Amino acid sequence: MLRPHHRLKSLPVLIAALLSGKALAQAEPATPQLAPVTVSASALSLGASDMILPFSVLDAEALLLERAGTLGETLERQPGVRSSGFAPGAGRPVIRGLDGARVRVLSDGSEIMDASTISPDHAVATETLLLERIEILRGPSALAYGGGATGGVVNLIDARIPTEVPEDGIEGTLELRGNTAANEAAGAFGITAGSGNFALRAEGARRDARDLRVGRGWDEGRKVEGSFSQSETGSLGLSWIGKRGYLGIAYSSERRDYGLPGHVEAHDCEVVGGLLDCDDHDDHDHEGEHADVPMVDLHSQRWDLRGEVLEPFAGIARIGLRASHTDYRHDEIEDGEIATRFRSKAHDARVEVEHQPIAGWRGVIGLQNTRRDFSATGEEAYVPPTLTQRNALFLIEEYRLGDWRFEAGLRHERQRIDVDSTARDRSHSGTSVSVGANWAFAPGYSLGVSLARAQRMPSAEELYADGLHLATRTIEIGNPELERETSRNLDITLRKLTGDTTFSIGVFHNRVNDYIFANTLDEHEGLRLIEYAQRDASFTGLEVEVRQQLNRAFAVTGFGDYVRGKLKSSADSDLPRIPAWRAGLRLDATYGAWQSEVEWVHVGSQTQVADYESKTGSYNLINLGASYSARYNTTPFQVYVKLHNLTDKLAFNHASFNKDEVPLAGRSLMAGVRVQF
Repeated sequence: MLRPHHRLKSLPVLIAALLSGKALAQAEPATPQLAPVTVSASALSLGASDMILPFSVLDAEALLLERAGTLGETLERQPGVRSSGFAPGAGRPVIRGLDGARVRVLSDGSEIMDASTISPDHAVATETLLLERIEILRGPSALAYGGGATGGVVNLIDARIPTEVPEDGIEGTLELRGNTAANEAAGAFGITAGSGNFALRAEGARRDARDLRVGRGWDEGRKVEGSFSQSETGSLGLSWIGKRGYLGIAYSSERRDYGLPGHVEAHDCEVVGGLLDCDDHDDHDHEGEHADVPMVDLHSQRWDLRGEVLEPFAGIARIGLRASHTDYRHDEIEDGEIATRFRSKAHDARVEVEHQPIAGWRGVIGLQNTRRDFSATGEEAYVPPTLTQRNALFLIEEYRLGDWRFEAGLRHERQRIDVDSTARDRSHSGTSVSVGANWAFAPGYSLGVSLARAQRMPSAEELYADGLHLATRTIEIGNPELERETSRNLDITLRKLTGDTTFSIGVFHNRVNDYIFANTLDEHEGLRLIEYAQRDASFTGLEVEVRQQLNRAFAVTGFGDYVRGKLKSSADSDLPRIPAWRAGLRLDATYGAWQSEVEWVHVGSQTQVADYESKTGSYNLINLGASYSARYNTTPFQVYVKLHNLTDKLAFNHASFNKDEVPLAGRSLMAGVRVQF
């Protein structure tokens, strides 16, 4: 097990050495230009101006200041995206108020088959320091990856499988950073070497963070007890690369330990008539002020196979292959012993064939197969062993006519879940379809309109959960009679991508028939009884980002988002953990080799809450960031700093299951250096 207090000590030494070197050479000032953006997760590899639905792309430069210990926290600043924020070691993206299985997380097009969709206390098995690019598609915009991804898709682009042979035979990066929020130290490296048609990639990362320090005024003090997080990640990949394609394989291993703060002691509770019947004891300390905080010990081993060939024969423009096999487990440890073990063996395989234009239509047809063998054993094994298998066929086509681009998508998938219990096995099938158009009505401007009908099939946990899960402080009851849910989504997006003024303004409305949700039936001293149920629901929202280039050095950006999620019934009720509205301003400055920004963010109060859910107050955050690019002899490097929550504001994340027990980070300084060779 990783040592909770081991720390990297070389970060300040290396930064000081680089800053004091006599051979520093500043990069020449240059006029800022927007580089062409291609969104690989769009299946058709579309450019930014051709996208119909809203998207965000974080390249290596943007990720420099955005990378955090969890994927959710890394993406927090993107329009419509929040973090589930269960703990500093576990935070998944929440898009447009939707999370879990409704947000698909991919590794270069292949699904990450961990256990993060099952429960918010489960971490996404990825290391953000090793990512080169992140693509976010908001809304049911990627039928190539599953009709159930009604919230959106997050595609993580890494370099573990090389697609090019380095020009000089070898290239790589080294990065070290530290953060005072949790006294964190982290480092990562990546090296690619190759010759002829072969390239080899090796990379690794390590993080070590202590308990999180929060803003001033929290009743529990300045630190979240038991919120430590440590991880080690390594990968080795090999590729054959030809003139018209490549084929590569990689093995990756991740080890992660993190605490589960906000834990409550178990009660002697039974479910009687849909309510909790609990026996309390006067000498029982439910808060457990000095009790050991439970922790997760996570292990993930993954094999990836990726390949692509261009124009293999007449009529075919490209054939792509993505396949992965994941052996995942994590242990939830209480009082030094394994209380519950989660185990998942899964694979995901997909083949895409892009055809040349036929009567003006260009498109992709594909097949996908996924299989997950899941089990939970121990005192909190609230889900019986299940085997989930899905098969899907999809087709996405586009047609261009003058200033118009039309797109249509169709996906049919079938799911079967075999359960090792007295409950019956279930099979579901679903068909999803989308149509849309993008109108480039003036140079640099575009208007995108999309209509989608997507179907999501219930997960094994929603069908068969039955028991206590203390990490989320719930007793969960599944419903084996759940049927598929059907969403109908309208998305309208207006963009301007060129000139001194650029913007993206999007509105959406999503109506979901038979929406599956965790309905809270009762609550006792922080322990909730939930039952998975179905009811019609709706989600309506707005996402805005406007940037104005003031002169060669300065630019200002205004941004904001809003989503309202509610259940439809005779008396409409609000859905739980819907993020509050948000608005802010950001001032960017570029001078020579320096780049800097100052940002003000206001998050409104959330008063539209579900039963047994508390309201969350508003707050303001002020953040500062700066980076400096130069060379040491001939080696380029970047030094960067970021000051978060300058006023040390105490703030809470309404999207979190345990928001009151895990506030947001207080004032903290992050600093690091990245070297390329």
